[in-house]
Amino acid sequence: MRPSGRDLSEMRPVSIETGVTKHAEGSCLIRIGDTHVMCTATIEDRVPPFIKGSGLGWVTAEYGMLPRSTTSRMRREAAVGKQGGRTVEIQRLIGRSLRAGIDRVALGERQITVDCDVLQADGGTRCASITGGWVALRLAVNKLLKTGDVITDPMPDPVAAVSCGIYAGQPLLDLDYPEDSEAGVDGNFVMTAKGQLIEVQMSAEGATFSRAQMDQLIDLAESGVRELATIQMAAANA
Repeated sequence: MRPSGRDLSEMRPVSIETGVTKHAEGSCLIRIGDTHVMCTATIEDRVPPFIKGSGLGWVTAEYGMLPRSTTSRMRREAAVGKQGGRTVEIQRLIGRSLRAGIDRVALGERQITVDCDVLQADGGTRCASITGGWVALRLAVNKLLKTGDVITDPMPDPVAAVSCGIYAGQPLLDLDYPEDSEAGVDGNFVMTAKGQLIEVQMSAEGATFSRAQMDQLIDLAESGVRELATIQMAAANA
């Protein structure tokens, strides 16, 4: 039995509320269980110097956790004077994942920055950020399509992410914090709705795992991403 009481292949409750900020071109609040992340997308008519003049667009991301998003207060990274290694790693993952799901030629030479701010954390914040970040990005691109600044839809397939792991010898979908902290194997899977893999982060946390177990986790992740993609599309088209 999982600590949460869920079935092995059961996601936590998922909701995505759009239009949560006034100024951003795209925004949403994604709730996956007790993990809540606000995602905003900002369109800028510039690109990084290394692709300037190429005609290609760019998508990047920033990530952060509010001081009381966890059980005890953490210091703001701005107060420390630098971002921590975990923050840098996660925001690079979010950026890579969202870029993989967009046609940068169709986007045109502009940059969209996706900001992911964790309001409350209970495991899976990077996965929630990617899933909600795609919705914020989708909403921003919808505005470009509506104004005619972009002619061809550059986002043909949703991108979502979910965690899976082996807990007490059993493969689980969508780990919350109590499960994640005790899992023998922990993985994060970024995929498209059609099942194409974008990135897999998987490691033994206390026990080795077999190829068969890895395949089980990928199968679980694929079912979770399909479920998330349905919710993403409903939110983006609402």
